[in-house]
Amino acid sequence: MKSEREAKERLLICARAEFLEKGYQKASLRSICKKAGVTTGALYFFFQDKEDLFAAIVQPTIERVREIATQHVKQELMVLQNFPIADEDNIHDDYNATEQILHMLYQNYDICQLILTKSQGSRYENIIDEFVDIFESGQKALAIEQAKQLNVKPPDDYILHWVVHIEMDAYVHVLLHEKDEKKALEHMGQILQYLQSGWEALFKKND
Repeated sequence: MKSEREAKERLLICARAEFLEKGYQKASLRSICKKAGVTTGALYFFFQDKEDLFAAIVQPTIERVREIATQHVKQELMVLQNFPIADEDNIHDDYNATEQILHMLYQNYDICQLILTKSQGSRYENIIDEFVDIFESGQKALAIEQAKQLNVKPPDDYILHWVVHIEMDAYVHVLLHEKDEKKALEHMGQILQYLQSGWEALFKKND
């Protein structure tokens, strides 16, 4: 029903403002309901608890990042393996993939701030570590294929974990310290050049 959709939307809008102002731990469901003009019973009709409400706000952005990054790794691996369809889009390119990810993140800038600075006490407070674990497997597949083609030994798991962590930390740093999307992309472009040089160095044959 329209009234139910409107009530849920008001709850999400007010909850987003409450979480941004007070953080997850100090946010009050009673305050959210009051501002949304609904009862606490109505809130529990739509959401199981505070964490479910928080998840409804941040999870779509997290899933979109996951989709873009996963597709990037998949396409990059296909390029290494010379699959003919790998060049159908530009997401295999590090810069273009970063541009897509940053654009999406800056379109949802407040959500990023919620995740990175306001999620303490929720299941999202260690989301960066979760992303590192998720994308480490993709990076490992790329490393194995690249090492195979160059006839060298691939970087070990410790180094791969560190590399992925450094890249994630770069995104976090830019998001926390640069509000302008264009400048953020310029920063990340330089960071990618630096990281790419280091990545290539890991596959040089030792004399």
